[in-house]
Amino acid sequence: MIPNGIIMCGDIETAKINNEIVEPINFDLMPIYIQRTSDVRGWLESRAIDSHRTNSRLLKKALRLTNSHDIDVVLRVHAATITDNYWFKEAGTELLYDGIRFKDNIFDKLALYGDPDSFNQKSDSTPELTNIGSYEKCWRLCDGQWWLYKQGNDNERFSELFISLLGKRLGFNMAHYELEDGYIKSIDYTNNASVNYEPMSSFVGDDEDYQTSFNILHEISWEAAQDFVNMIYLDTICFNMDRHTKNYGILRNIRTGEVTGLAPNFDNNIALISRGYPKNIERSSDKLIELFCEFIENNEEAYDMYSKIDTDSITKSLINELIGHTGFDVDREHICKFILNGCKLIQKRITKEIIEPNNSEYHFDTGMPLDETHYECGLPEYLRVSLNNMKKSWEVVDSGKTDNRWDIYWCELNADINSAEVENIISSEQAWYLRSKYLRMKKEDNV
Repeated sequence: MIPNGIIMCGDIETAKINNEIVEPINFDLMPIYIQRTSDVRGWLESRAIDSHRTNSRLLKKALRLTNSHDIDVVLRVHAATITDNYWFKEAGTELLYDGIRFKDNIFDKLALYGDPDSFNQKSDSTPELTNIGSYEKCWRLCDGQWWLYKQGNDNERFSELFISLLGKRLGFNMAHYELEDGYIKSIDYTNNASVNYEPMSSFVGDDEDYQTSFNILHEISWEAAQDFVNMIYLDTICFNMDRHTKNYGILRNIRTGEVTGLAPNFDNNIALISRGYPKNIERSSDKLIELFCEFIENNEEAYDMYSKIDTDSITKSLINELIGHTGFDVDREHICKFILNGCKLIQKRITKEIIEPNNSEYHFDTGMPLDETHYECGLPEYLRVSLNNMKKSWEVVDSGKTDNRWDIYWCELNADINSAEVENIISSEQAWYLRSKYLRMKKEDNV
């Protein structure tokens, strides 16, 4: 039975819980999962340590929680976590957030590697009871900053660190990883819960369809959607089979609830060579490549975002350089071929599918396809940005509202089309196609 109480965000009340019925107090600040489902039981259970981890069982035994339900486990620490400000305040208590938030963790060694000397310690509040995930891990506070330490074999730790370095070199939003004493550690990307992290499952449950998450993130912001495309591209070329809706998510303002963006890319330890060197080095019939390409081919805006990725910078030289930074002795040639073959197959398929239209009907006189959307392929980045701004502005205007920047976007796009045409970057036919579609001009208007 869940006790009556209040779901708090710091010291702000967000929702009252009475007989498991959610009564919103500050809806915008409530956890998104609660907003969507009103399922407080599911929310509490989702915050519990994975009971299948060997060291979690040792931890529960040390804290006399062996036979406790997940809800009782999380309520032992008021359902608080390191990466957000949410917690559960039971009815009748006068607790404040500063009194329940974690300021130390004496059970880190027991949680990480089953340290026997930690087992007999006096019971204390620990963030390990809400440290989710299937790998043995722990939180440690170092110089005022929380770090997540995680176990793993050499291949797993290499894969996690290398992918982080590759993503950073590509300019992607990546979590920061380091090696220490045979473990891999990552810094708390919420900076001591200065923002609230919420997994994508809060929005979509277990639905792993790329399009579903992309649509939601695109509604939030262009940047969040771009980060998502970057993430799944990196997942694809580095063969991260384990991307799911609980190991990526969003960050929210702790005062307003506003989503500020996608959280940094983390949890890449079941990728690349983590399960040994993939035999399919040529990447033939690669399911991740198939899924990624299908998504990009069927979404014009996702294609534009993919086009912004500097894929040409992923070279054998770069990969070898980054492998050197990890300090691991690995088969460099195998890794280089595996990643580069993935990049090439994606580029080849997407270029072919996007540029070669499927419509088999052509103009009799010109031989050009009747479907003129091919005119939007191969545009320079500055022109794509202008087009995107204009499309969004027309959506506002066409809905009957006023967009104060419409004139600016119209003039910018007109100037960019003219510039690209004069510099022979696009043809005259392309230019007039774009003017007609996005500026809503007629050719005779310019005669």
